Amino acid sequence: MTSTFYRGGIFMWKRVLFITLVALSVFALADVKKIVFWTAPNPNQEAFWKALVEKWNAEHPDVQIEWSVIPAAGSSEEAILNAIAAGNAPDICTNIFSGFAAQLAEELDVLVAFDEEFGEEFWKLADARKMRNILEGWKLNGHYYVIPIYSNPMLFWWRGDLLKELGYEKPPRTYSEVYEVARKWVVPKERYVIRAVAGRNWWDRWFDFITFYYAASGGKPYIENGKAVFDNEYGKAVAEFIYTLFKNSWTAVDLGQDPFENGTILGQIMGPWHLSYTKEHYPDVYPHIVMTPPPVPDNYPEDKPVYTFADTKGLVMFKHCKYKKEAFEFIKWVFSNAQNDARWIELTHMPPAREDLGTNPVFAEYMKDPYFAKIAEAVAYAVPPALITNTIDVQNTMTTYLIEPLMYLKATPEEALKRAVEEINALLW
Repeated sequence: MTSTFYRGGIFMWKRVLFITLVALSVFALADVKKIVFWTAPNPNQEAFWKALVEKWNAEHPDVQIEWSVIPAAGSSEEAILNAIAAGNAPDICTNIFSGFAAQLAEELDVLVAFDEEFGEEFWKLADARKMRNILEGWKLNGHYYVIPIYSNPMLFWWRGDLLKELGYEKPPRTYSEVYEVARKWVVPKERYVIRAVAGRNWWDRWFDFITFYYAASGGKPYIENGKAVFDNEYGKAVAEFIYTLFKNSWTAVDLGQDPFENGTILGQIMGPWHLSYTKEHYPDVYPHIVMTPPPVPDNYPEDKPVYTFADTKGLVMFKHCKYKKEAFEFIKWVFSNAQNDARWIELTHMPPAREDLGTNPVFAEYMKDPYFAKIAEAVAYAVPPALITNTIDVQNTMTTYLIEPLMYLKATPEEALKRAVEEINALLW
């Protein structure tokens, strides 16, 4: 009798313990704070974020990051806007360019202003990551809605081997020097001096006129106080440069596949992401790449740094985020550690948005690569695009009324600039 009672007591005790443990587990799970995080659908960036999220989740059982890439759509912007409309947008998200950030912050009012929400903690992060000056290019209406992740300075790639065959030890710096090289190199319908126009897509304006404008102007804005201002001396110089190249058949609309690598052109604006492509597909060309800032007008001072366009994207937090403090702790955890930025370089070959790439010993190994060193050096002089809500419309208008008339010689540079600025300002006001 005693033995049977004892066994029954043990059974009941185990049952009670089991129920208690289950109850505690359910309670603990209910208490976990979940933060939804989307990142760019890019294999290298996915590898970077996957490892970090796994590490964070293992170390922070009470705050779990639910990570996935931005859903498939026509573009990341479209996917995010669809999610906002459906009420299932993430709490934090990467792959945000400046114009889209402006749209999210101003038109939709869905973004957290980091400086306003987190105050001194935000500025401590800015200083820890050495990005306080870079942040100025992201300021919108006096606030900061984006934490820049990377900054790709657009540099000019030149075929050093072909220039040497022409007798040049270094690439041309000014417009007149480009013309001089063109006279020696160009064979109409066969080879040209540079690619002057990147294409007809709205984003192509970042990689031709806007890059050239930043270089010519010392990084001055092309849209200021809600108004297009590039019909000035700098815009005229750039428009005249593009027009002259087409007028003399020193460049062309269609340059064929991989014109730089195939020797159809001597130079063009390129981003860091193209290095791996050239190295893999054109290993004989890769060692002969010479990187410089974009060409500048003849009167540009030789001792003044040349600015360029920054292909740069960052991270935002949405106002609907339930656990803002915890989400910001994750953001700080990622970006306060320089080793994470070193891993970013290793995986993506893109420079993180830091001002100390050339001085921080954490990055010394990567600076041994002369190409990366040149790119890193230019980060401080790389300017994001204008923070406006209607970037796509503005740059499509720039294509229609400025770039195409210059390409097809249908308007003088002055006429094209005047019309483009008028049309853009009609959109902005």
